[in-house]
Amino acid sequence: MLEGSKTNSEYLSKEDSCCVGSHPRNDLVLQDPTVSRFHCEIRLTPQGPLLKDLGSRNGTFVDGVQVLSGVLKSGSLLRLGTTTLQFQLGTELNKLPVSQEGRFGTLLGSSVPMRVAYALLEKAAASDATVLLDGETGTGKGAAAESIHRQSSRASGPFIVVDCSAIPENLLESELFGHEKGAFTGATERHIGAFEEASDGTVFLDEIGELPANLQPKLLRVLESKEIRRVGSNVRKEVDVRIIAATNRDLRAEVNAGRFRSDLYFRLAVLRVTLPPLRERAEDIPELLEHFLSMANPAAGELEWLRAPELVSKLQSLSWAGNVRELRNYLERCAIFGSAPAPLEGPMKGSTVQSEVDLSIPLSSARERAVVAFERHYLDALMKSHDWRVGKAAEQAGIDRISLWRLLRRHGIKNPRRSRD
Repeated sequence: MLEGSKTNSEYLSKEDSCCVGSHPRNDLVLQDPTVSRFHCEIRLTPQGPLLKDLGSRNGTFVDGVQVLSGVLKSGSLLRLGTTTLQFQLGTELNKLPVSQEGRFGTLLGSSVPMRVAYALLEKAAASDATVLLDGETGTGKGAAAESIHRQSSRASGPFIVVDCSAIPENLLESELFGHEKGAFTGATERHIGAFEEASDGTVFLDEIGELPANLQPKLLRVLESKEIRRVGSNVRKEVDVRIIAATNRDLRAEVNAGRFRSDLYFRLAVLRVTLPPLRERAEDIPELLEHFLSMANPAAGELEWLRAPELVSKLQSLSWAGNVRELRNYLERCAIFGSAPAPLEGPMKGSTVQSEVDLSIPLSSARERAVVAFERHYLDALMKSHDWRVGKAAEQAGIDRISLWRLLRRHGIKNPRRSRD
């Protein structure tokens, strides 16, 4: 540290990431009022030590230039508020726990970044601790949550999923905690919420970063006391559930912005696991390709052309902003249309359907694949044309709002403005 409250002091990180800020739960704590609670993070990646600003109030500057994200070089000067740090890449190697397995549940990939994640997921499965899964969209957080449950002592209990981004705010409290008959207009009978329904099992709260502010203290109460209260009731009821949450947002940045409670964040992040993006584990793409081809169950040799070395090399060179989900969608398109359209650098978008069809598969199979692809593209275009206003979109499509919500959830279609990191 060159300038600040602890001038000439040093901090040596023994992990693959280091969070810097004024909150005492950071790895490197800076007692500087101009430094945000969670100011920035430095994480080792295949490209080098990557610095990411966490939505800090006064910004993060590297060698005099303000950055949101960038790869550091040894000797770089970092200015956070009125504190100046010098970054040095050490010569000693930190030993991180790495799983010996090449998969965890339904998660695939033998790369080192994935096996580091597996080591943490294995610890999560062996405990009953609350888990926070974070990572970019499409990295497999849902699969990780279910795999933790299936390998835990609660495997015989229910696994209940609540997508906090797909349920209207006025219905989410009832979905989580339940309601009594007559609690509000339309409550014609008692409803059991997710926490009661998941008794002796696991509740998976997907997109927890979308949880409305008025529900955050109620969720915190569940985590602290293991009790819930149905909407319209004065009686508290004990629940025996494990909570796994997931987000593609950085909740530390949400805490800085005042959109997420810091005490709730720490209650959720008892064990925090970050799933790496596909671009940081490109060596897993051939294995993922084989897996998706086996699921397609084509006639012998029908999709052999997808294994061509030049195509696999091209797939490995792309950034895959939508990660494994985008790769899967691309391969599905290849299987449906019998050719390889140019992969997109961003999330897969609806494009003109090619006229070629594969006549080697039965009509029923071809129809089913085409319908799924068309439905996904239709819904994506529908929501964009109505600026993601569900009511207007449902009206044009000739279906009710609930049916549209279910279709959007089935195809994993979400408002990008609400899914943005």
